[in-house]
Amino acid sequence: MNEVRRLVISGVVQGVGFRYAMMARAHLLGVAGWVRNRRDGSVEAMIAGDADQIEQMLDWSRRGPPGAVVADVMIETASGEFTEFELRPTA
Repeated sequence: MNEVRRLVISGVVQGVGFRYAMMARAHLLGVAGWVRNRRDGSVEAMIAGDADQIEQMLDWSRRGPPGAVVADVMIETASGEFTEFELRPTA
């Protein structure tokens, strides 16, 4: 059964390849959803997968790629249907 989470990741998370690295990790794990930069400097993502996939994505999101400094990850239970993982425009 798929679970869906909405994440807002803050810290030094823009300009360090966070979105592209998250997309690569999602593809590796088979997670669907999307990721985008936000105008306030944070990164927002929706992730959908089974419990193990979600936990692995959450663990990765708390660290991010090299160069990122993650200060906080806000996690909310969400809903939605996703078939792939994609980059979305800044919101």
